[in-house]
Amino acid sequence: MNYKTITIIILTVFLSSFTLKTEKDKYVAKNGKVSFYSHTDVEDIRAENNKVSSILEPKTGKLAIELLIKSFHFEKALMEEHFNENYMESDKYPKSKFEGNIDNINEVDFSKNGTYNVKISGNLTIKDKTNKINTTGTLKVDGNKVTGNTVFKIILADYNVSIPAMVKSKISKEIEITAELDYQKMK
Repeated sequence: MNYKTITIIILTVFLSSFTLKTEKDKYVAKNGKVSFYSHTDVEDIRAENNKVSSILEPKTGKLAIELLIKSFHFEKALMEEHFNENYMESDKYPKSKFEGNIDNINEVDFSKNGTYNVKISGNLTIKDKTNKINTTGTLKVDGNKVTGNTVFKIILADYNVSIPAMVKSKISKEIEITAELDYQKMK
């Protein structure tokens, strides 16, 4: 082997080990939970999605969350059908995602068990409409497991979700969203 070939092999091995190390430094959630709640004087509506995926990079605070709209389930099958077909147009817009950061990630000690208050900012996309979100939450560190929680509100019109006049009294214009993500350290 010549010098150039040896250099390429060494560089490839070095970069591969760096990539693997970076991957191992991430936390992943495969079955996170996102729910939403609408309250009006006429009716309360709740839905839950237990198939939420997320990646958290503890060194940078980078956070990504993605879910399938059709994975939200309601108490009443007819609500679920209307939600997917009329309001969310799930066949046309199948996913929702959040891409952002934990702004004060340097205050979280991933080597020490405890609950840490966090500030979260980023972009939430629903129905291909993206808006800036700023909220707070917690990260609970317990060994190699990290649980993230947040609660925030969105206005449906900001995401092009329109409510027909005949049901306006049953669906709130502002929806409360709750997320609970159980992360495991990537191996």
